[in-house]
Amino acid sequence: MPFWGLQKQLGIDVDSWLVRQSMPQPHGHAAVCHAFEREWVECGHGLGQTRARRECQLEYEDFMECMKRTKLAQRLRIILEQRDRMIKQGKYTPPDYHMGKEEPRP
Repeated sequence: MPFWGLQKQLGIDVDSWLVRQSMPQPHGHAAVCHAFEREWVECGHGLGQTRARRECQLEYEDFMECMKRTKLAQRLRIILEQRDRMIKQGKYTPPDYHMGKEEPRP
């Protein structure tokens, strides 16, 4: 316990964003990736760092995917590239509402 609580006095909480999934959430709902974080922590509890890295790799990858969405972004990029190729080849014509040519709504 620090003698002088600078974070509390300034109204900031640096520690909370470090573990943002485990901190209390508004309205009492669990955070989006809380279940994945919980599985990862439960898997590695009591194993030690070296053994937990090897045995809990799947849980850690699931947790990181939920946090960063890297695989989702990669899939989306591939889909958009394929759509652009099909447009250039003339095999696909996007609808008007995707091109910003839709009639204005009242």
